[in-house]
Amino acid sequence: MTAVRPLRAAMLAPLLTLIPCALAVAQNAAKRPMSWMDQQRVRSAGAPAISPDGRWVLYALTTPDWKDARTQSDVYLVSAEQGLATTRQLTFTRDKNESTPRWLPGGQAFVFASNREAPTAQPTQMQLYVMRPDGGEARRITDAKDGVSTYAVARDGSSLVYRSGKSDEEQLYTLAVRDILAGTPVDSLKAAPLTKHATGVGTWQFSPDSKRIYFVTADTVDKDEKARVEKKFTVNVRNAEAPVASLWAVDLTAPGAARAATRLTRETTYSVVSFTTSDDSRYIGFTGVANNRYKRNITEQGIYGDAYLLDTQSGAVERLTNNEEIAESALSFSPDSKTMAFSASTDMTAYNMRNTRVYVRAVADKGGVWRKLGDLDGDVSVGWWARDGKTIYFNEGLKATNQLFSLDVESGAVKPMTNLPASLTVSEDDDTHRLLINYSDPTTPPTLFTVGALADVATRSKWVTLTDPNPWIREQIALGEETEITWTSKDGKSVGGVLVKPVGYVPGKKYPLLVAIHGGPAAADLLSFNGGYGAQTYAGQGWIILQPNYRGSTNYGEAHKNGIVGNYFAPGYDDIMTGVDALIAKGMVDSTKMGVLGWSAGGHWSNWILTHTNRFKGISSGAGTSNWISMYAQSDVQRNRQYYLGNKLPYDNFDAYWNQSPIKYIKNAKTPTMIHVVDGDPRVPSPQSIELHMALKRLGVPTELFMYPGFSHGIPDARNRLVKSEAEMAWMNYWVLGSGTKFSWREVLKTLEDAPAETKPTIRGP
Repeated sequence: MTAVRPLRAAMLAPLLTLIPCALAVAQNAAKRPMSWMDQQRVRSAGAPAISPDGRWVLYALTTPDWKDARTQSDVYLVSAEQGLATTRQLTFTRDKNESTPRWLPGGQAFVFASNREAPTAQPTQMQLYVMRPDGGEARRITDAKDGVSTYAVARDGSSLVYRSGKSDEEQLYTLAVRDILAGTPVDSLKAAPLTKHATGVGTWQFSPDSKRIYFVTADTVDKDEKARVEKKFTVNVRNAEAPVASLWAVDLTAPGAARAATRLTRETTYSVVSFTTSDDSRYIGFTGVANNRYKRNITEQGIYGDAYLLDTQSGAVERLTNNEEIAESALSFSPDSKTMAFSASTDMTAYNMRNTRVYVRAVADKGGVWRKLGDLDGDVSVGWWARDGKTIYFNEGLKATNQLFSLDVESGAVKPMTNLPASLTVSEDDDTHRLLINYSDPTTPPTLFTVGALADVATRSKWVTLTDPNPWIREQIALGEETEITWTSKDGKSVGGVLVKPVGYVPGKKYPLLVAIHGGPAAADLLSFNGGYGAQTYAGQGWIILQPNYRGSTNYGEAHKNGIVGNYFAPGYDDIMTGVDALIAKGMVDSTKMGVLGWSAGGHWSNWILTHTNRFKGISSGAGTSNWISMYAQSDVQRNRQYYLGNKLPYDNFDAYWNQSPIKYIKNAKTPTMIHVVDGDPRVPSPQSIELHMALKRLGVPTELFMYPGFSHGIPDARNRLVKSEAEMAWMNYWVLGSGTKFSWREVLKTLEDAPAETKPTIRGP
């Protein structure tokens, strides 16, 4: 499957019924505000799989389990033609997980992964099971000692292949689908090994004709390195040396004994990291990353990789790009396998944040010129091809929305296919060509829909609803009105964002304001459900929330996205502050009661606001920078910082980095500031927060520092995400609203104690 995007207000108008204001108020009065626990309890439906005849969809529904601080998932089935009313739950394991359902040929059965029989010592170990869609007991079909990590069914329906083994030693095994369908017991259903590769199997996939399996693996194994880790010498060498990784193939048409893996790439200057195959199975497009220990860091946005083309008949490899600092997307082939395309910056001379364009060329035209396509002031990419190869469809942001666009392969013209005030992505199933729509708007949590034809995507009334995982939100929760807004910045530029009004908003009344600043900065806040770090909970407590898409954000054109290059903070700061001023001028905001918060780039701007104005009464800074000079070396990314801060190394121009560092201006800070960060955050390392916290302490500015366990850029566990939200709101209530009550662990514990027992969702169906 491949992906794409959204639709707009004028098209929705005929579908909407205007509700008198009094009725709306009465309906909200019967509901309750959203709580932080409500947000943690939201269920999600994912991993959709469409049946071979296009009539049915399997998916996994994931339910948070607060008692054990984990999630639990089951498999559901729904008709793609009749929708929600036909929903059936197929698995029922309250304390185990079922995931990644996949159909077998003919749609008479499906396979899924589950830990329902996992050994006590390995409670998360997954095995594969087969089940009929009309019900009955699931039957285990694998007995892998180390469990199953990934699996796939061949397109021709002949075999199922899975990967299993210890970390870095995983191999591929195959089962005959006919034996699975025949009901052969697991004890007799012996998996045949496909590989016995000395370095294991990494990324892998079937060829479209089901005759081969391609995989990526390291060329060598450092036995001493492996042994020292096994013997608990756990030192981490940053950007450690790593062996070259190559592309290999296994011929599935050869007799079992002759299925030795064949190496397809032999270059030692690059490592293969990912690949795609043409529909005729002849060509493989792959990304080769420079074989340099300091350039194989995947967090550098793929900038040290280039695109290559492998002809599987001749074995010849053609280098397609030679742009070390430009990130190209994966190669995509047209349905007839005669044309190939990728997306990359419109300017492929040096690292930049310019709009991406699609580049196309005939596969057979070796060394030929690439045509650059796309006339949109936004990013143009490759989602999926029309069956005639004349059009490419892709998803892209448009102001505070996500939409679906089409790209004419001949002319390069881009046209919007949808126009809804929402966030929406569309994907096409490779085999049935049925379209799946993942949709969210201000009142709708992420929900799956489907249509049978592309022409129906733009007509909301033709969508078939597949999932409704959170009906309780619609039935029980009062939501604040969410709209897209625009205002004029200090330099006359138009700026946009999202505004959430308090529940029960009364025109003319002034409300406390929370400015919620998104991360990125190359991102945008959208008209989706409950963005802005949980804005609806604040709306339920009487706050108005501004989510500004400040300079540096995407979705508003290339000039807007690059408007902070060489002057990182000032333009975005002006955009944010003029947005605040616009709301004050409209009489909506009490200017004496304002707070600001953000995470990542939102934390950067929070720290800049802290050191450049005292207009706010409370600040919460999440994973924000304080000193760009030290952060350059501490972080796992450097090149984009370099681009934003003048395109020079800090060692060539310390002033460029220091002048944009909030800590330089720390003596201006007066606003009480709470700081949140993950202890092992690789992107904005915790020393940045520690440095800010120490400075505020020594200067006598009220401050708290919450450091969460983990090694990720976001808080990894749900309970600590709840702590962050509760503590943050308590901080705002105390310092902005003057509540008189500071954060208390008793409140968090009470939240958990009062949380309703988790129950399985009520799904309408037979």
